[in-house]
Amino acid sequence: MKDDQKRMVLAMVLSVVVLFGWEKFFAPKKVINNNPVSVSKTNNQNTSNVENENENESETNKQVNNVKTNLKNNPKDFSFKNVSSLTLEDRESLFKFDNDYNISNFKSVNSKRKFKDIFTTEKLGLMIEINGVLKKVLFDQFEKLNNKITAHNSLYNITATFRLNGAKVNYKISSDKKYRFSFNIRSKEKKLPNNQIKQFIVYSSKDVDRYSIDSDKAGESKLKWFGLDFDYHLFVNVLKTTVPVLYSIKDNNLTTTFVNATNNIEGFYSFVFKEYDFLNKLGDKGDNLHLAVDFGFFGIVAVPILRALQFFYKYLGNYGLAIIFLTILLRLLTFPLQFKSFKSMKKMQQVQPELKIIKEKFKDNPQKVQQETMALFKKVGANPLGGCLPMVLQMPVFFAFYKVLYSAVELVDAPFYFWIYDLSVKDPYYVLPVLMTITMFIQNKLNPSASADPTQQKMMMFMPLIFGFIMKDLPAGLNLYMTFSMGLGSIQQLMVYKFSD
Repeated sequence: MKDDQKRMVLAMVLSVVVLFGWEKFFAPKKVINNNPVSVSKTNNQNTSNVENENENESETNKQVNNVKTNLKNNPKDFSFKNVSSLTLEDRESLFKFDNDYNISNFKSVNSKRKFKDIFTTEKLGLMIEINGVLKKVLFDQFEKLNNKITAHNSLYNITATFRLNGAKVNYKISSDKKYRFSFNIRSKEKKLPNNQIKQFIVYSSKDVDRYSIDSDKAGESKLKWFGLDFDYHLFVNVLKTTVPVLYSIKDNNLTTTFVNATNNIEGFYSFVFKEYDFLNKLGDKGDNLHLAVDFGFFGIVAVPILRALQFFYKYLGNYGLAIIFLTILLRLLTFPLQFKSFKSMKKMQQVQPELKIIKEKFKDNPQKVQQETMALFKKVGANPLGGCLPMVLQMPVFFAFYKVLYSAVELVDAPFYFWIYDLSVKDPYYVLPVLMTITMFIQNKLNPSASADPTQQKMMMFMPLIFGFIMKDLPAGLNLYMTFSMGLGSIQQLMVYKFSD
């Protein structure tokens, strides 16, 4: 039984370390749902690109000369300055792109941050494959009419149209000849104080894959949308239909190349604040853009928690209070299950003197200690694992709460009271992590141990300190939940100890 208890405690500690330590100290270097296929084919393509860099450069120079020639022949319609920054704009949205297909600025009805502040080093591009080599596409002819821009590449006879549509910019790329088109995104690593990192994000085959910017991956997949995820914002390229592509991430660059040649591509770009409900309505039903909000393995629990937070906020007007009220509700709902555990732990406390006598009496006979201990537990109806059960019951809710408070945008710029000005960032004075550590110490004291194993006792003693250290840089909203939840749990436990038989 002693070994069972040790394994239970160790499992909980490892769960916490895996959840928080991984995200804090190890940026994800690889795709979450990695399913690489045809890697060699993609890598060969990348090698071919490097070997033919000079050829690409000459082709680019040729296209640049075409741009300048067209500008010179049409001085009344265009200047080099405005062609390099073509803009679609209305009262709520703005879309600006360059003649090399790079999007230099973007604002939508939903975005909160400036595009340049979040994606300032990004470089996008459109390429086509010719004789196994990817070549840039530069536009040299343009036409702007109302909220629509038409751009044309005369060298390859490729035309692209862009139309502003609320939070979206619809695009269509067409050509007389079929090409294997390729989209390219180059980025730079960046990390927020709450340990969130900038990531490439790809949705294919009903799975969302996330890559750190410095990943080195390649494969084949059926692609629906892809882009960049950072600071609670998403920049995304959504294709009209699912397309088989070869993908590669190398040298901070994501390249997606169509497997089949085509002369027509349609889709839309969007730059949005990652509100779950807004994303759910953006695009077509099958786009599933709401999956860009990373609720993780416990998403089935996280969504109801998000809905409950939104409900309480509607009436309380403060997300900190919404967290507290939701915590009370969850504690009340799980109390019937916890009640039996608390009663078992009370009995464990009552038999501690007898356990001490048994351990002293048979200190040279561990097997006898185990037998007598089990007989005592059976006699009084105590469960040595009962103290672990309340935490185990809370784990799915706890993990889901963590993902909601870490990934959902509702807490961004949402103040609580006093020094907590933003529940999505860490407590600047570490008051909540310290209080959480204290409440965890108290809760551990209320949970008697059936074992005299010094290793286990030390683990339980240091667990609150380790947990507090991990939590100190995580969102204040999560620390508020943990502190209040464990404090309320300790009060419930003391009441059971006092009033139960």
